[in-house]
Amino acid sequence: MRLMFWAGLFAFLSDQISKYFVIHVMGVSPSKSVDVLPPVLNLRYGENRGVNFGLFGSDSETTRWILIVAALVICSAVSIWAVRNVQPRIVRLCVGFLVGGALGNVFDRVYYGYVLDFLNTSCCGWSNPTVYNVADVFIFAGALGLVFFAKDNSPKKKRAN
Repeated sequence: MRLMFWAGLFAFLSDQISKYFVIHVMGVSPSKSVDVLPPVLNLRYGENRGVNFGLFGSDSETTRWILIVAALVICSAVSIWAVRNVQPRIVRLCVGFLVGGALGNVFDRVYYGYVLDFLNTSCCGWSNPTVYNVADVFIFAGALGLVFFAKDNSPKKKRAN
């Protein structure tokens, strides 16, 4: 439980601090981009009002609050599952990353009205038009870790011979 909390707090703070630094210190905005290691890493301003890649991204307050509630329900369900099921430390770490990242994006939706994105990565002649944030990296890593490392603790039915 403690590992989940600290991993979640680390993911949340990493996301929020990186957004503050990039937007308020470096000044990345809709009119100012920063190429850190072109074309591999660029900082581009983005406002995501939907889910991944802007899907379901309307400007309505109803959609915004539905996405906030959905994220909170998913965070609660994953956390409850992790507490009730014995899982390896790596799974608890991944749950913390997933929940912390999701809460970072929830914070954005409450505070800004949208998720603030700024990372853009491209490579090898391919120009990626999308932007994402540190929370998205933690969410992806956490979900991937759950897929690969979570144990099935459901009772096994014995076969009748």
